[in-house]
Formats: sequence, structure tokens, C-alpha cells
Amino acid sequence: MSEKIRPHLVFADDEGNIYDHPHLLMLVRRGKEWGLPRPDELIELPPESSLYLLPQRKALGLDPDSGQVEVLEENAVAAFVSPGYTLSGVCAFLEKNPQKPLPLFAYGAVGFYQDKFYVAAKKVDKDQRQVFLNIPKEKIAQGARQLLQLLPQNRLIQHLTRCALTYSCPAAKNLALGRFEAPLPTAQRCNARCIGCISLQPEDSGFPATQKRISFRPKPQEIAEVMEIHAKRAKNPIFSFGQGCEGDPLTEWKIITKAITLYRKKKGHGTININTNGSIPEAVEPLARAGLTSFRISLNSAQEQYYLPYYRPNYSFAQVLETIKEAKKHNLFVSLNYLFFPGFNDTEQETEALLDLLKTYQVDFIQLRNLNLDPNLYLSLFPQFNSPSLGLHNFLKRIKKECPWIKFGYFNPYLGN
Repeated sequence: MSEKIRPHLVFADDEGNIYDHPHLLMLVRRGKEWGLPRPDELIELPPESSLYLLPQRKALGLDPDSGQVEVLEENAVAAFVSPGYTLSGVCAFLEKNPQKPLPLFAYGAVGFYQDKFYVAAKKVDKDQRQVFLNIPKEKIAQGARQLLQLLPQNRLIQHLTRCALTYSCPAAKNLALGRFEAPLPTAQRCNARCIGCISLQPEDSGFPATQKRISFRPKPQEIAEVMEIHAKRAKNPIFSFGQGCEGDPLTEWKIITKAITLYRKKKGHGTININTNGSIPEAVEPLARAGLTSFRISLNSAQEQYYLPYYRPNYSFAQVLETIKEAKKHNLFVSLNYLFFPGFNDTEQETEALLDLLKTYQVDFIQLRNLNLDPNLYLSLFPQFNSPSLGLHNFLKRIKKECPWIKFGYFNPYLGN
């Protein structure tokens, strides 16, 4: 990106009309710091991204003449970037008197220059898995109806087709289309109470969960049937336990083990993955024997002192590390679902901790997912944290230099099997 591009501040009135400021420049937030975006991190706003008005949050911009940060009375505007992109800077704003935290989204910094919106972000995955721009809604609906006809008594199919047609879940839509990754929600309960949980929030959280958890426990046969149907329709099928509409799948590892066993006994092919907090290391061996391919372990931090306040787990951080160790011991592919927050994950302190984890356990892959949470709420969990940002670009270079085997992405990769 040319150094001459200097996007201007974007703000909105209370009616939702968006404007670009004629003079003030776009600012980004990294941790507790505000600053101009770096030239190498600006990209045009990707297709299928969204702009959000942030009520009770004043827009901030930089006066290029005085070098001072200016506060507007109008509302800040943030960008929610489409899947496959990781934010390197979040929206800079000043809270007025907010009544409650922002909803569970990632709030990217956005600016405007020569008729185009720009964000501070990087494309980390070229996979078109969650791009639906040229796919008619009727095609998705038709695929969902076909699944219901094929398995009319299968409760999991009923659940997932409703997710596709009512809630526009990308994973469920891909199942309906017979492509990429099939979601296999199984667990109603979880052994953590994540601040940013998208399927269950206490009444005093100040914001609702973005979706409800699955209301039943699928039988192994129901799960295996969904796998068999998807394997017949998808070119390179991936199956994933651990969706946004459930708790943690390891709490139901015995059911999942039986389902995988049923599928593999029928020569079922494809990558079988589990998205989990990694809290039950004793589940790894039976899952591996059954035919699991990969573990994706969620982390907001490689440091226990920052992991615990976010996850609020009923297990230990040591158990998570033991699960990673066990997964590698049984030759499973291990990814980190690394919840990235600019100015926290790309600091020297966190990068060193992550490098130590990667080297110790020989992790294979890092999925750079944006942390979906109000920035002020998140940082309030770590009042003592204060470390300068390296920037996403330098963070990636550092990881690649010291751990050259590591691959980066956004989605669970197809591994064959």
C-alpha cells in the first residue's frame, strides 16, 4: 500500500448516516495506544464486510497540522471484516456514558480515501469457504430441503438446516451446498465461562449471546449419517465438532468417539476435526484411535495469567497444554484457534510466550481469528497489561523466522484421510 494513502476519519450521526471527515485522519487502536495506521497494513475494505455505528462512543481522529487527537461529538464507526482477514488495528473511540458493552463482534478501524473504505487488516487465508457473493439464496434453500428429504428423522439435520435458512450460519450453509466443512454440533454444556461466549451469556453480562446452543444431544448414528451425506456431496470433505451453537465438544467425547468409529468403519474419508478448549487430555487417545484427524485448541493468550480471566475455566491451563502434548503424541494435526487482539497478541511479551509454546509442543498451524468482544471490556480484564505493539506484520515475520514449519490461516485445513 502506498505511503501516500492517508485515510480520513469515518464517523456517523445518530440516524446511521456515515461521513468522512474533510481534515482529520483515521486512527487505529492497538491495546491501550492510539496511532496512525502503518502504510503496510492498509487494505481496501474486503467484500462481504460490514460497517457498524458505535452508539455512546465518540469518534476520534488525528489533526495532521497540530498532531493532536481530536474528539468528535458524533458516533464512531467500525468495520467487521469478512472471514479470512485478521485485524491489525481496532477502532479508536472515546466512551461517553455507555449503558452496556458492545455486542460480540470485532471492531476494526476503518477510514476513507478517494471513494474507498480502508481497514487495518491482513488477508491470512485465500480459502473462499465463507464467501457467498455469487450464490443465490434459493440454491442454499434447495440444498437444505434435499438434506431434509434424505434424512427426515435426523435431528441434527433439522437443526443445521434451520441454522442455514434462519440464522444464515456460514458453516450450515456450506453443509446445505455440499461443500467444504460440515458442522457437527454435539455438546450442550461447557466447562468454561468465556467472557466472549457466543452461545451462552449470563443475564448480567450486558449483551446477549449471538446464538442459542443446540437443545439436544445427537446420537452417534445421527452424527455419522450427516458425515456420510456430506462425504458424498463435498469434493474434499471436512467435518468439525465444536461450533458456535454449542458448548465444548470434549464434554461429549464419548459420543463423538462412537460417531467417528461408525463413520470410519464404513470407509468414511475426509478430515475430521474437533474445535475445543482442549480441557480433557484423556479424551485424545480414544478419539485418535477412532479416526480423528486434527485438534483445534482455542487460546486468547499463551500466558496462563491472561488465559484464565477470559476463559474462566473449570479446568487448568496445564490440562490444555497436556491435551496439545497428547494430540501430537498420537500424530494428530494441531492448530491453535488464536483469538487475536491488536496490541495484545502482537506484543513482545505475548509473542515470546507463544513462541515458547509452539517450539515446546511443535504446533502445526495457527488460525488467526479476530477476538469478538468490546475492546474496553477485554482490556479491563488485564489492568496491568502494558506492552508496546510489534504490529501484525512483524508478529507474523517473527513467528515464521523462529518456527519455519508453522503455517497460518483462518479455516481448518483439509488434510486428506
